[in-house]
Amino acid sequence: MKSGLKPMRALVFGVAALAVSLTAQPFVPAAFAASQISATVNKTAITTGDVAKRVAFLKLQRTKGNLNKIAQQQLVDEFLKRQEVLRVQMSVSTQEVDAAYARFAASNKLAPQQLDKLLQQAGVGADHFKAYIAISMSWPRVVNARYGSSGRMSNQEVVSRMLQNKQKPVTTEYFLQQVIFVVPASKKGIVGKRKAEAEASRAKFPGCDQAKVFAATMHDVSVRSLGRVLAPELPEDWKPLIEKAKGNTTGTRVTERGVEYLAICKTRQVSDDYAAEVVFRAEDLGKQKDGENANEQKYVEELRKRAQIVYN
Repeated sequence: MKSGLKPMRALVFGVAALAVSLTAQPFVPAAFAASQISATVNKTAITTGDVAKRVAFLKLQRTKGNLNKIAQQQLVDEFLKRQEVLRVQMSVSTQEVDAAYARFAASNKLAPQQLDKLLQQAGVGADHFKAYIAISMSWPRVVNARYGSSGRMSNQEVVSRMLQNKQKPVTTEYFLQQVIFVVPASKKGIVGKRKAEAEASRAKFPGCDQAKVFAATMHDVSVRSLGRVLAPELPEDWKPLIEKAKGNTTGTRVTERGVEYLAICKTRQVSDDYAAEVVFRAEDLGKQKDGENANEQKYVEELRKRAQIVYN
């Protein structure tokens, strides 16, 4: 059976649905009876309280079906993964999980403490959600270590691919700057005000050469050069905004740092050897997605076969 846990790169689907639910649904605190053992995984207990929290999380994601069964199965797979992550010592740190949690809160104009409260009201709880985040971030590392991940291509591989294609691929090269309207962690309530300021500044942006001088005229605004970035290398969070940009700036995004947008200093079409490698690597990664999912499923099935799982 497939695991219900998605890797961190796809977690945005789960937390985006959660964000909608947090604002769209009335909250009714879950009433938990005294917890009993729902299942054990290698003698580690999954309680009915754990299952109830996952059911609440599934409801927030608008999941359909037998939620108790789905929740129990997700948790069994999650416990197997957690045990394997600890065995191979590839767990993300508490600081990384807290940072991811804070980013999610900030993207929804919340302080972490406010998100804590909302999750508690929803019957999920911050600890349960953070445990979900931790495995979502750690598990891809374990799978990549087991099955390998793609890295730099050799010059010979690049040349071979170009010979097969009979021409070098062409891609767009961007030179970018990052403009950040800083929002301190203790002042998340000013995100709306900072977003308005960032949006207003875009119309006055003087260009990359004058960006730092421009930023100095405003309060708590920083500019960072990102240098050369090829289209296949664009971060997923920014890619749609860059591709849809009109003029020399993108739309704004709320991040853990504050409110940001990117300045597009220059674009051009390139077809050098490095660009060819990046394009080929992106093509290969696209082809590997199904294979990666298959590897994850295969890994979990192997863990299941070796595990002692008892359902109550």
